[in-house]
Amino acid sequence: MCAEKIQRFLMAIVLTVSMVLFVNGQMQWGVILQTFVIIMVVMWAFTNFCPSLWVFTKIFGTCEKK
Repeated sequence: MCAEKIQRFLMAIVLTVSMVLFVNGQMQWGVILQTFVIIMVVMWAFTNFCPSLWVFTKIFGTCEKK
């Protein structure tokens, strides 16, 4: 599996955990987790640099271009 796919799966898992926290009444932790994801996505949008994608690229490599 390549870095881009792993990063997308990780983002989906983190958002799912955040949603589960909201459902279970742990609003504060859900908000903290969602805020972290929002900050990372906004940073990625403005700087074209995503820390998790950078780490995963170093470990797993990038996806092959088709």
